[in-house]
Amino acid sequence: MAQHPLEPLDAHEFRLTAGVLRSELDLSDSWRFASIELKEPTKVEVKAWRPGSPVPRAALAVLWNRADNQTWEGVVDLTGERVVSWTLVEGVTPNFTVDEFHEVDAAMRAHPDVVAALQQRGINDMSLVVVDVWAYGRSMMPEKYADRRLGWCDLWCRETPDGNPYGHPVSGLKLIVDANSLELLEIEDDHDHGRPDVDVEYVPGPWKGELRTDLKPLHVTQPEGTSLSVEGTELTWQHWSMRLGFNYREGPVIYQVRYDDRGTVRDIAYRLSLAEMVVPYRDASFDHYRRTAFDIGEWGLGFMTTSLELGCDCLGEIVYLDAVLHDTAGEPYPIKNAICLHEEDNAVLWKHVDAALGAEVRRMRRLVVSCHVTVANYEYLVYWRFYQDGNIECEVRATGLMVTTPFELGGAPPPTGTVVDTQTYAPFHQHFLVARLDLDVDGDGNTVMEVDSRALPISPDNPYGLALVTEATPVRSEAESARDYSWESQRSWKVVNPSKTNRVGTNPAYKLVPSGSFPALMDPQAPQYLRAPVIGHTLWVTRHHDDERWPCGAYPTQSTHDDGLTRWIADSEPLENTDVVLWHVFGLHHITRLEEWPIMPVDTVSFWLKPFGFFDQNPSIDVAPSMKNGDHCHTGAGPHEHGERGDHSHER
Repeated sequence: MAQHPLEPLDAHEFRLTAGVLRSELDLSDSWRFASIELKEPTKVEVKAWRPGSPVPRAALAVLWNRADNQTWEGVVDLTGERVVSWTLVEGVTPNFTVDEFHEVDAAMRAHPDVVAALQQRGINDMSLVVVDVWAYGRSMMPEKYADRRLGWCDLWCRETPDGNPYGHPVSGLKLIVDANSLELLEIEDDHDHGRPDVDVEYVPGPWKGELRTDLKPLHVTQPEGTSLSVEGTELTWQHWSMRLGFNYREGPVIYQVRYDDRGTVRDIAYRLSLAEMVVPYRDASFDHYRRTAFDIGEWGLGFMTTSLELGCDCLGEIVYLDAVLHDTAGEPYPIKNAICLHEEDNAVLWKHVDAALGAEVRRMRRLVVSCHVTVANYEYLVYWRFYQDGNIECEVRATGLMVTTPFELGGAPPPTGTVVDTQTYAPFHQHFLVARLDLDVDGDGNTVMEVDSRALPISPDNPYGLALVTEATPVRSEAESARDYSWESQRSWKVVNPSKTNRVGTNPAYKLVPSGSFPALMDPQAPQYLRAPVIGHTLWVTRHHDDERWPCGAYPTQSTHDDGLTRWIADSEPLENTDVVLWHVFGLHHITRLEEWPIMPVDTVSFWLKPFGFFDQNPSIDVAPSMKNGDHCHTGAGPHEHGERGDHSHER
């Protein structure tokens, strides 16, 4: 039984949701569940809830009927075991599912026309073939299939049964499939650039190289156990407290982030998550022009989350949390070790060497909440980190296997990618991640300030041209919602509580520090851009509404245009001293490299949320010194801590 309104659905609640909908609505076997998730109570309701009060439980389910391809939303009261609402959503396509991914692969590999087409290219062992289905954007769909749940398919062929599944693309051959009926609608045969002799393997065995043998063991141990504490879904560590959630679309969600500031528990954020990931491939060729993925909206980070392994994915003293999701029949299944919780040493937190007193130093410890996601060929490793000095970091690492394509033998390689092997190139592409940041800095009456640094001109008051000032401009309404990073002014954004002051009289704030910002480099009239105009700016600010969760709309699969942010901001609501939500766009501008073949070392991007006047002084000043050989590390002057002059300063 749930102990808090924000706890994720459990296996019983998934089954109950599916069962109530089937029995009350007399649903036939042609109905499938695209998603079931907790219907979260409103923010106002959650903040008013107190331990011991009743825990409201409801589920939101999205279903579609394979018989007519219509989409319906159902809300089920889990306490009363009844359907609260059943609503037809016209003109939309729900997310694709893991079941369909496997069903399309099996059906197409068994289809005689596909077998024949591959035999013509010298591929006879269908057990080595991988059929990889992608969702369409509406503008790319053949008009005659506009009313279908349509997928297009890449084909790949392994070298051996244990070989790289994405090593040998079948160039110029695509399948168009009805995902409802598993009907092969068309085989598109545009060209055949052959099967170049490439070095594609990365798993020992198929890969014939020699592993390094000169690396000594590295052990991370905590003999007394970890310092974090988990009770239900509540996580506490080093003055931090938060609640952990999980759903099919966002994967991990972090709720009600607070910091105990010397006995006063202060709000920082109500809800943190990744709300969308848009991955356009910047290659107009036949093999790639359709290749734009909405990995969160079309497939779901939760559905793609994989189990983590000690010593491989997480190192040290680990606390694992399992997750529960469901298949298209509404039947629950577990994801063991879906979330990893652990502490990491991260070098020095703060330090100073004084000529008289010696060195005073503190080691940095951080709390990590992580999960790993496999989206076909790509892996996304998501890390939310909380620091003793009040900082929050969100880091995403991309690894896995690049999409590659042969080019014409003897021809010039396309300029839209990097040659990575014989007659083979990896197309350029981009990963736009959208973080939904519902910050509540000392409460939900906040204002977003855009902060620019500016050098003052030389003047009698500034004769050497050294003066540097900052200028803060409020984002006053949703008409000003879209903001861009400026390298020239080192722009950042502060979420300020104008109704509170710190001990020096300024307003407490948290500062968004972007580090992975890049322009879309796309025509605003391009079909991919029209589906996701969120990628056109670094930051968007909106007024909080409980139902505004998906920046490209609730149903981006087979969409033609955005039904999210641009619609939300059309009414230009005021944004000062109110409950605001930040939508931060960051990611990877992936100009592919030879060194990322045949498997990518991680490419890393992150952003930070940093306290700015939120605390009255360094909040980590109370961190205790580390122990070294039974004594404190670098506390007081030791015999070897000073040079000949007795300090570490410059000669002067």
